[in-house]
Amino acid sequence: QVQLVESGGGLVQAGGSLRLSCVASGRTLSGYPMGWFRQAPGKEREFVAAISWSGSITYYADSVKGRFTISRDNAKITVYLQMNSLKPEDTAVYTCAARLSSPVPSTGLYDYDYWGQGTQVTVSS
Repeated sequence: QVQLVESGGGLVQAGGSLRLSCVASGRTLSGYPMGWFRQAPGKEREFVAAISWSGSITYYADSVKGRFTISRDNAKITVYLQMNSLKPEDTAVYTCAARLSSPVPSTGLYDYDYWGQGTQVTVSS
């Protein structure tokens, strides 16, 4: 089993920044990719960013490209999402996920095996 715990969410004004963290425990995540997803009220969960084990491969949703950066510290078993130039439409619950079924990062929601509880990000206009 893998436990994922997110932190770093909160309320921020448009144009501001937040850094989300996702700490993993329970078993090693060595070799496995991680992802961030978000779900806004009344909308389906959507892909935000993904990263390979080494960090050399990253994917981003078009809506966040150039503003968000995903990174990881494998020694701390932690994945980060640096969010800059935040917009009201970024308001959502952000959740990290681990993909243990393949070493290849994915943008697909159903490709991930373990999920955290999520952290709320609210961007005011």
